[in-house]
Amino acid sequence: MHYWWRARNPWFGRVFRTFVVLAFVLGGSSASGRWQHAPQLLSPLGAGWLAATVLTLLLVHRYPLPLFVLTAASAYAYYLSPEPGGPVIIVPTIALFVLTRQKGPVVAGSTGAGVLAAAYGVHIIVAQTFALSAWALFAVVWMAAVIGIATAVRFQFAAVAARREQADEHRHRMAEQERLRIAREVHDVVAHSLAMINVQAGVAAHVADRRPEQAKEALLNIKAASASALNDLRATLAVLRSGENRAPAPSLAQVDELLDHARAAGLAVELHGEAGDLPAPVDGAAYRILQESLTNVVRHADGAQRVEVRFERKPGTLVLIVRDDGRGTVQPTPGHGLRGMRERATALGGSVEASVTGQGFQVRAELPVEGEK
Repeated sequence: MHYWWRARNPWFGRVFRTFVVLAFVLGGSSASGRWQHAPQLLSPLGAGWLAATVLTLLLVHRYPLPLFVLTAASAYAYYLSPEPGGPVIIVPTIALFVLTRQKGPVVAGSTGAGVLAAAYGVHIIVAQTFALSAWALFAVVWMAAVIGIATAVRFQFAAVAARREQADEHRHRMAEQERLRIAREVHDVVAHSLAMINVQAGVAAHVADRRPEQAKEALLNIKAASASALNDLRATLAVLRSGENRAPAPSLAQVDELLDHARAAGLAVELHGEAGDLPAPVDGAAYRILQESLTNVVRHADGAQRVEVRFERKPGTLVLIVRDDGRGTVQPTPGHGLRGMRERATALGGSVEASVTGQGFQVRAELPVEGEK
């Protein structure tokens, strides 16, 4: 069975429902003629009339307003004819329901009021009286009920669509945040080690002929840095594959390792102050910000020889300052590194400022520490 075709082609359902209504209307009208006090069979003309009225439902989703007016007029004229009565009222009912669903209760109500007013005018002309029968009250109640039910369904579908849209937006936002998190992690893991490897490779190439022992030391540093980078990258990829955060979290407990990498790249590093005990999110963010700051010094600071790293604890805040003495430093254009640092700090309610000083470049990060006042 080709159920996929039914799902892809809405006309299948419309045609099926229309022919169900057609069978119901023709069957009900025929039965109504036999149950009357004076039995009256449905004529071929009446059957064709009913069929033509019902078949307009095939296009009711595309032209709901004109087809409601048309089917209401056709049903009203049919009931005025000598043909036997029947359930043809269901056709304008469906059309009015669709009109309310698509255009809203205001358009449907005003159109219905116009149809009732036109029917009353025809009644005055045909019956030669202004008096109204019980059928007029029935028509008003019927129309109000159809519009009310259709409006409730319209609001329900709108609420479902709004919830679905919110869920899609939430999934998109979470996917975007996860994409940015992955990009930051991969950048932080790879960029730092590659920067150190690049510097050590330059040193090895420069002294290979004249000072082989120093070249050997640089190569050993390259080996250690590349091994560390591979381990970190494997751990990050394992987390991405498994979806479980089982990788070791970065921490300022490893700050000596970061500073040793910077010293191996030829920088004199001074450490002032202590970070102290920190919540894991703040600890990890501070580590990554420090790592990226040192990486930027190695990669971009022209002629930098000294780096000062300072930790300050204020009430409820950790302040991290990384300052170098690079020459000719200019205000940087934000790249992935600075953007990633700011995103990490902002996610915790903190901030990162990068600025040029009189002697080089400085990164200042302020991260809130919950539970401290």
